[in-house]
Amino acid sequence: MNDTTQRPAPHKPTVVLVHGAFADSSSWNGVIEHLRHAGYPVIAAANPLRGLASDAAYLAGVVKSVEGPVVLAGHSYGGAVISEAADGDPKVKALVYIAAFIPEKGESALELSNKFPGSTLGQVLNAVPFPLADGGTGTDLYIDTAAFHDQFAADVARPVTDLMAATQRPVAASALEEAATASAWRTIPAWSLVATADKNIPPAAQRFMSERAEARTEELDASHAVSVSQPGAVARLIEQAAQSVSD
Repeated sequence: MNDTTQRPAPHKPTVVLVHGAFADSSSWNGVIEHLRHAGYPVIAAANPLRGLASDAAYLAGVVKSVEGPVVLAGHSYGGAVISEAADGDPKVKALVYIAAFIPEKGESALELSNKFPGSTLGQVLNAVPFPLADGGTGTDLYIDTAAFHDQFAADVARPVTDLMAATQRPVAASALEEAATASAWRTIPAWSLVATADKNIPPAAQRFMSERAEARTEELDASHAVSVSQPGAVARLIEQAAQSVSD
């Protein structure tokens, strides 16, 4: 006798997307469209960009609010944030790094960016002071709007990058200097996309970090803003990670 019992379809994991410096959650819009079309629940978290430990704690709270398994994907500095936030959380089943930092304990984003030649980011940054709660002064970093297209998103149409430059989220300089205290990729399977035309994080640095993390790695001829210029390719890599997750 054939078993005709209807079994419920397996639940797909929730994909939580984490933007990096000089961007906001809208940088994932094209990726979100692809993932939702494939049936994945998606959350694009608002990364505070204030400090690695505090940003990771914020993201951990977002993950805690999600029911069921989670795939975390981070772009740029967002990679460092997901590495810290996922540490020790059994709900996070896969990590996806999109032109991202994958730090080891004790490493900072700035240190990793300077480990290999190729980044021209420092030449186009504007520093803006802001008041701290303790009465001190912090420093926010912005990419000069005139340089934004060539530096951050050279393969994206200028009308789009003009908007991205105007709406960019600054990162506190101290966040890029803050050392990681956890490296969740040591216990959670990792995927990585290397953007070979990246002027923010040198491709050599991306390859080094990806190999060290034993990540399943793909390379694309793309700028740092690969989630904007090639959202379909980014979504496909995230789907590969998500398909490895069983509920």
